[in-house]
Amino acid sequence: MFGKLKAIKGDEITIKLDDELNIYRLQKFAAHKQPTIELQLDDGRQISPDQRKKIFAMLRDMAAYTGYDVQDMEQWMKYFYYAKAGAESFSMSDCSMDQANKFLTFILDFCFENGIPFKTKTWDAIPTSPHLALQCLRHRECIICGRHAEIHHWTAVGSRSRKVVDHRKLYFMALCPEIHHKEFHDIGAASFFKKHHVKPIRLGEQDLIDLHIMTRSQMNYWNDQYSMEGLI
Repeated sequence: MFGKLKAIKGDEITIKLDDELNIYRLQKFAAHKQPTIELQLDDGRQISPDQRKKIFAMLRDMAAYTGYDVQDMEQWMKYFYYAKAGAESFSMSDCSMDQANKFLTFILDFCFENGIPFKTKTWDAIPTSPHLALQCLRHRECIICGRHAEIHHWTAVGSRSRKVVDHRKLYFMALCPEIHHKEFHDIGAASFFKKHHVKPIRLGEQDLIDLHIMTRSQMNYWNDQYSMEGLI
């Protein structure tokens, strides 16, 4: 279980749990004995409780989707991660924050690449980052809710034809058309950013080509224009 420390009085502490405690499940794990609780405080050096919570939330969703249990899912993902990253064996109880971030990113990429969906609650817990924003654009998934998304120009193109715009200078974000794309236009960019805490990103040339936003010939055209104007 994960939660926030609310109060300390002598040798007694009060913790507000992030999720409601299932007392019957707790008794089952404790073999119907008085449960023993281990308290771990985030000291900023090792994996944080928040990181561990997000990783296990993703692993639970993956396990539910594939039919594995969570422990087996964790081991499978670690094997895949070791093979791809060449990483040494690590424990989720005391690995570094950097190792946890790399493993979290690996799981995120794996789910995108294999079409494994997240539950809404898990999606809300995933940290917004340029990497997540890029994966959402590549796989057309809304960065807010995970629904099927359209590629949204954060920087307004206006009435200009998109064929005569250098999209390498613009910012993008994947938003679902039914809810969040409409909301962006309804409340404006500043209010949208303040509400959802998301940031648009620029796309690299290969991603612009792969997403059919620009062609290589269009990029060459703009490079020639900049060269004639002395901008490059």
